[in-house]
Parts: sequence; C-alpha cells; structure tokens
Amino acid sequence: MGPDTSDDRKGPLAGFTVIEMAGLGPVPLAGLMLAEMGAAVLRIERRDARRDFLKVPPQYDLDRHGRKILKLDLKHPAGRELLMRMIHQTDVLMEGFRPGVMERLGAGPDATLGANPGLVYARMTGFGAWSAAQRAGHDLTYL
Repeated sequence: MGPDTSDDRKGPLAGFTVIEMAGLGPVPLAGLMLAEMGAAVLRIERRDARRDFLKVPPQYDLDRHGRKILKLDLKHPAGRELLMRMIHQTDVLMEGFRPGVMERLGAGPDATLGANPGLVYARMTGFGAWSAAQRAGHDLTYL
C-alpha cells in the first residue's frame, strides 16, 4: 500500500516510490524535484493541519504539486500502523522534523529500516544532528 504508481510516470525516477512527511524547508522542495523526475511521491500531512490561512490555488501550490496527499493522525495508533504498512513498500522516506520527533511517532530510522531494510531514510534538519539539532529549522537555516 505504498504510493500509487499507476499514473504511468515518466523520467529517470519512474518506478521509485517516496513518502514525504509534510514540513517546511528542504523536504517539500526535494519532494517536488523527485516527483518532477518521475518518482511517485506520497505526501503525508497532519490530519488536523489547517491550511485555511494559506489559500494557494492548486496550480501554484508547490508544496503539493505532482504528489498524492494523505492526511494521517500519527499520534493515533491506526495512523502509525498505516504509515508503517506503506513504508514496507516504499523506496525513500523523507522528513525534516527535529531529531526525536519521528522516533516518538514510532517511525524513526531504527523502526523503519527494521521494517524495510532497503529503505533510504532521508532526514533533513536545520542544524544537523548535533549541537543545535533540537532547534526547529526555518527559512535561512537551510541555506
């Protein structure tokens, strides 16, 4: 039950499946680039996230362009279970949360690589893995 690849995507990454954990900074940009190169990208968004403040017409919404969207409550066991079932069938998981967030949700590198040893786990943080890593990264932090 990984990302749907039935849309006949073309490009050098056609056939690859990617799960993008919605966030800020480099993760949505990486998801856009992978989708543009043919990967089937499934963007996981928080079920309770409110996007009403940002009314962007779909043709200009680069955070979602070229991806399928699934809203999950990862704080609920059913949401975490569904995510782990999808991870069994995906090639790449990308996330840009502070270190420890995915672990608390039961989907950190140890859990996901245990479920899918061939998975590429891409963690993009604003400050690396040490030092100020616990701080949230935004905007210029990623440059």
